[in-house]
Amino acid sequence: MKNSTKKILFIKGKIESEQKIASEKNITSYNYMTSNDLETAINESELIIARSGYTTIMDLAKMNKKAFFIPTPGQFEQLYLAQRLQKLNHAPYCSQDNFCIESLTKLSNYKGLNTEKQDIDFSNIFAVFN
Repeated sequence: MKNSTKKILFIKGKIESEQKIASEKNITSYNYMTSNDLETAINESELIIARSGYTTIMDLAKMNKKAFFIPTPGQFEQLYLAQRLQKLNHAPYCSQDNFCIESLTKLSNYKGLNTEKQDIDFSNIFAVFN
């Protein structure tokens, strides 16, 4: 990513006693961010490259974000979720070992993550209890 002209924010998710920030050219790296700072960073980002954990997926869907997933090696539920989202045409994924910047070209073929508001008729759902 060092050759990219895009502004890149890298968050390691490594909580330590002190927050560490490093910058080199277009890349700023944090060892961790507070919840509020992370929410702001995600809201300001055009694209999120992340692990495909359930909570991450739900947060990104609620924020209507385009995402590219890299499942954590050995976390089979993350692999399943990434495969499922790709199959449903929401977001592409690849393994950590196979990721390269060119992998992101797949994004234009996917609709992104979003939550669609649905009206639910609870009277029909709970009619069985009447």
